[in-house]
Amino acid sequence: MLPLLVSAALVLIADQTTKYYIRVMLPDGRSVTIVKGLLYITHVRNKGAVFGLFSGKQTLFIVATLLSICLIVFYYVKMRETLFVLNAALGLELGGAIGNLIDRLSRGWVTDFIHVRDFPVFNIADSAIVVGVVLLLFVSLLNIVKKG
Repeated sequence: MLPLLVSAALVLIADQTTKYYIRVMLPDGRSVTIVKGLLYITHVRNKGAVFGLFSGKQTLFIVATLLSICLIVFYYVKMRETLFVLNAALGLELGGAIGNLIDRLSRGWVTDFIHVRDFPVFNIADSAIVVGVVLLLFVSLLNIVKKG
């Protein structure tokens, strides 16, 4: 349980701290160049999903996130596996989901700020969710190979 709680807590702290800093230090819509042509810090109020899709569907996102959190916790409780990577992956997903949920509930949008070239602007929570999913896929594939 410790890897899940630690990774979720670290993601949540990093996510909320960086979002707070961006909201305080950088006006919405403003951008700061980190590596010209590649990496920027761009303050975006994202009222939708990736690329701003489904903008204004906050209730849908809140319900989907709450369902995701419940599924992560349910899966964690039901699994018999104590593999560190699996627990950490679930923690990354849990922390990321909670981080973006806090934004949606408290502000009505998610604060995004990491802007890599032509990629949509994202945040720490988004990154943690993606890394968690990739780790889960990796562990699943390893299990399939081991059993096959």
